Amino acid sequence: MSKIVAVTACPTGIAHTIMAAEALQQAADRAGHSLQVETQGSAGTRNTLSAADIADADAVIIAADTAVNTDRFAGKNLLVVGTVPAIRDAEALIRQALGQVRPATPAALAPPPARDPALPQIVAITSCPTGIAHTFMAAEGLETGAKANHYSIKVETQGSVGAQNTLTEAEIEGAEIVLIAADTKVDMSRFAGKRIYETHTKAAIKDGALVVRTALAQAKQASAETGADYADQVKTAKAQQSASRTGAYKHLMTGVSYMIPFVVAGGLLIALGFALGGIYVYEDANKGTLAWTLFTIGAKSGFALMVPILAGFIAHSIADRPGLAPGMIGGMIAASIGAGFIGGIAAGFLAGYTVKYLNDKIQLGRHLDGLKPVLILPLLGTVIVGLLMYYVVGGPVAVALTAITTWLKGLQGSNAIFLGLLLGSMMAFDMGGPVNKAAYAFATGLITSEVYAPMAAVMAAGMTPPLALALATVLFKNRFSTDEREAGKATAVLGIAFITEGAIPYAAKDPLRVIPALMLGSAVAGALSMVFGCELRVPHGGVFVLPIPNAVTNLGAYLLAIVAGTLVSAVALGGLKRPLSAAAVS
Repeated sequence: MSKIVAVTACPTGIAHTIMAAEALQQAADRAGHSLQVETQGSAGTRNTLSAADIADADAVIIAADTAVNTDRFAGKNLLVVGTVPAIRDAEALIRQALGQVRPATPAALAPPPARDPALPQIVAITSCPTGIAHTFMAAEGLETGAKANHYSIKVETQGSVGAQNTLTEAEIEGAEIVLIAADTKVDMSRFAGKRIYETHTKAAIKDGALVVRTALAQAKQASAETGADYADQVKTAKAQQSASRTGAYKHLMTGVSYMIPFVVAGGLLIALGFALGGIYVYEDANKGTLAWTLFTIGAKSGFALMVPILAGFIAHSIADRPGLAPGMIGGMIAASIGAGFIGGIAAGFLAGYTVKYLNDKIQLGRHLDGLKPVLILPLLGTVIVGLLMYYVVGGPVAVALTAITTWLKGLQGSNAIFLGLLLGSMMAFDMGGPVNKAAYAFATGLITSEVYAPMAAVMAAGMTPPLALALATVLFKNRFSTDEREAGKATAVLGIAFITEGAIPYAAKDPLRVIPALMLGSAVAGALSMVFGCELRVPHGGVFVLPIPNAVTNLGAYLLAIVAGTLVSAVALGGLKRPLSAAAVS
């Protein structure tokens, strides 16, 4: 008879947690083994394993869909799976756990003696479309996960403020693997010859330890060839992209992430120009003044680059560097013929997939392939995309955009309410996921067409979830644990900065109650913003951009919309979430 200890956990801490524990217990009893199961969930930890229980165990099973700290199991045979395998075939799981021969000890995971111990064993990059919340949450998840697996790691974050904690050549050279957790395109050229594993930020946030273990097992060797054989590296990168489960969405978000700084800079400069010179600052009578100059920089330089940047980096995400010139030129054409951001998106995808197709079909041999990325592909891609934009795609898209813009500018009454409700609920549905980013990308793109009301609705709705949770932890203390109440202070800061992802930890623990409550308040905030006619000229910043003159119209009403949405969600959280036990609250 063997002694086994186990931990089961799922996001809600109820159904799958208990089902997995029961299945493992019954399977162990049938096989004649001794099993003790600790369950972790929203109601707290039950049947906690003691140090003596763990020391006596022959094997440890972690059946969890959330991150579980495994530090206390160092030196034991450890098997980590989800709850579903435990529920479906617990007997096989127990046999597998007892059959493992390599214990998860720090010694077994130690680096080879020959490598420099001062260098990290794993180097990583995290990046998300906005370069704010998910980027740093994923970095923290990887650092925690590496520590849990007894590995050292250095994580470079790539976001809207640029690269931070940049990896050195020595660190990359000495690392065992390169781990990329990104929702945007990451330049792989400096990792030639290394073993690379790619995933998304959500995976790193959800379970960094699992991502690290998977990366160590599945990382694949990158091409070590450089120089004239750059085209081979392009093919490798594109093959990795084509396998990405986000597909076109990832390419679009890459373009949006590069476009955002231009929208922010251009929008704020236009607002400052209006503040200093009035609403007619752009007229020739004001030419040469500081206000006119600021307005001109923002409107005719910053805003003029937004659509080309969007198109160029969509194409870059699909076809790498050879797609950049056709994409940006296609975006310039879209802007010049009135096709706007929709035309820019079309040009970006058209350029990207055109260049990708040409690169796959044109074969010049190893000695001439070096001409493709710098001469042949940009030239042919630009010719094809330019002609299609002028003669085929641009005209219909410009007509469609004009119709959409006219409709949006004339929204009143029930139409405005419906759009606000839709955008608001989308922002709270997955808090930084594809639905949230779809609403955000839609509103950001409309800024280029001088339609600012959806952007205001989206930011109000995006600020509401973390603000509501922070308020709920104060108003309804018996619904939240001590840790959650403490975290509420940081959540409030994230909320006022328009970082919706601050609500994710709460939603992950109790999604069936938290997400509907948050969607309700965000829908109210979005609808009120639209009904009040609020407009926002910049795509980010939260309360920090509100004091800037003319950045927001109807500022008082806008603040009222945010407060109303926050109150609705907070009250809904108090009604939907169940009170915790006295032990869990204290």
